[in-house]
Amino acid sequence: MDTSHFTEYRPLMFSIAYRMTGSVSDAEDIVQEAFLRAGKDARNAADADVESPKAYLATITTRLAIDHLRSARVRRESYVGTWLPEPLVGAASDTDPGPAERAEMSDSLSMAFLVLLESLTPAERAVFLLREVFGYDYREIADATGKSEAACRQIFTRARRHIDEGRPRFETSRAEGEELTSLFLAAARGGDMAGLFDRLAPDVLFYGDSGGKGEATFIAPLYGREQVAAVIAVQVRRTLELGASLTQAWVNGQPGVLARDHDGGLVAVIAFEVLDGQIQAIRAVANPDKLRHIGPISRTWHLRWAEEAAEGEEGEEGEDNNQD
Repeated sequence: MDTSHFTEYRPLMFSIAYRMTGSVSDAEDIVQEAFLRAGKDARNAADADVESPKAYLATITTRLAIDHLRSARVRRESYVGTWLPEPLVGAASDTDPGPAERAEMSDSLSMAFLVLLESLTPAERAVFLLREVFGYDYREIADATGKSEAACRQIFTRARRHIDEGRPRFETSRAEGEELTSLFLAAARGGDMAGLFDRLAPDVLFYGDSGGKGEATFIAPLYGREQVAAVIAVQVRRTLELGASLTQAWVNGQPGVLARDHDGGLVAVIAFEVLDGQIQAIRAVANPDKLRHIGPISRTWHLRWAEEAAEGEEGEEGEDNNQD
């Protein structure tokens, strides 16, 4: 198999690995390991040519992703606070993706969808993604997962039923996304909070993922306009008061915002989920370990958080000692 196949099919391999793991860094590691394993297999094989390099590389990637998810289960279960995927960020521009591209991005790359996939077992996730998102036939899926075609059909039916029950819906045009993002930015900067409040769905949800390393750790999502508006008014405005800046971006195919410190270091990535002209959910990733692939991380910002947390713990210890 020619090395050019690696370059040609790398985007596909990354797409599979990222959707399987919800992690950019893990997906890149899986793709690299797949390259190494494919190269080793080619050197050891009497006939290095394979019938379908695309299917071959997708199979290796899928199996590595399944193995990774199984080994990472304990680590994922012990995660501090709300878990969200590592965000994929694209710059906001005047060029609107085509309908097919936007539908694909909104459906299978959104944070809501990736979180929903977490409810499936590794094997169920692989079968569902290969069939639903990537359009593989059951023979190819059976080869990739090591299961029979009949088993793959049953797994897909069960997984699809489960996913359809909770599958999010999005209807966000470029213009509408930018309008709602502008309202969020204006409210965060101390402007018209009422304008944003009216565009928050009555049952809007706010998810915050800091991995226990941020100023605030959200164990569960916040529910309702009043609570979410309060988070924006307090947490986001405080972030700005401490010197951060907010800019528009597209996050996992959805409108969003990047928060950076005065030196340009990344503090957080925020994504909005929009339906019927209202923000249905806000997802904010502030765990620095999940942002490094995007660019430089705000060292001073996260160090400040760590120092404040340490000071808080020392204060609590002092109070306990005084009580003793």
